Amino acid sequence: MAKEITGTIKLQAPGGQATPAPPIGPALGQHGVNIGQFVQQFNAQTADLNGMPVTVVISVYGDRSFTFEVKSPPAAILLKDAAKVAKGSGVPHKEKVGSITPEQLREIAEKKLPELNAHTIEAAEKVVAGTARSMGIEIAG
Repeated sequence: MAKEITGTIKLQAPGGQATPAPPIGPALGQHGVNIGQFVQQFNAQTADLNGMPVTVVISVYGDRSFTFEVKSPPAAILLKDAAKVAKGSGVPHKEKVGSITPEQLREIAEKKLPELNAHTIEAAEKVVAGTARSMGIEIAG
């Protein structure tokens, strides 16, 4: 018989560098999950991300065991990384903070495709391009 899910937790944590400090500790503690065990497993699975924030969905079962699924980093973070900017523009339609190439846009869209509500890579590119536009990042080319 399958275990009964008693709770689902969704949070963002730095890949490979998670600690039991807030927001992770309190979120897991209220569901009775072993925080140290989660942090150890999460850091082992995301060691290659080197501190890049990722979304993690944790399913907590009745016996206080858990499973988790790591999603790809948010598109905004991937775009900032590709454009090599610290943050997006405060007024994106007037001030542009950086630019990326169409190849970088395609690469980010391919990473995000399984999590977007897009069926083709071209549709995923449009979604990511919209995020870039709202951040003040131009697609050069």
